[in-house]
Amino acid sequence: MKTTLPTLSQTLNDLKAEGYTEDLNLREDCIDCRDGNIKMSPEEFHIDKHFRFEGASDPSDSAIVYAISSPKHGIKGVLVNAYGVYADPMTDRMIAKLKEAK
Repeated sequence: MKTTLPTLSQTLNDLKAEGYTEDLNLREDCIDCRDGNIKMSPEEFHIDKHFRFEGASDPSDSAIVYAISSPKHGIKGVLVNAYGVYADPMTDRMIAKLKEAK
């Protein structure tokens, strides 16, 4: 029996249906949303789930999707980040927080 893995877009739609509606952006030392009006340090958010997608033919298609919540800010959102040579520069605290999910 062949199993079909979900695509990146299917995963994002499923997470949205679960209430992860904010579009989160990775910065060097925080995650922000709402056009930068909310900034969350590593201590202020939790990584609830993560999904890794590898480009079958193009390594630049590789990404990790993080489902993130912050009880302090009342936010649930999604962060999509490239990994490998295309990963964003981050502080050691942010790297450690994101590695906890792996």
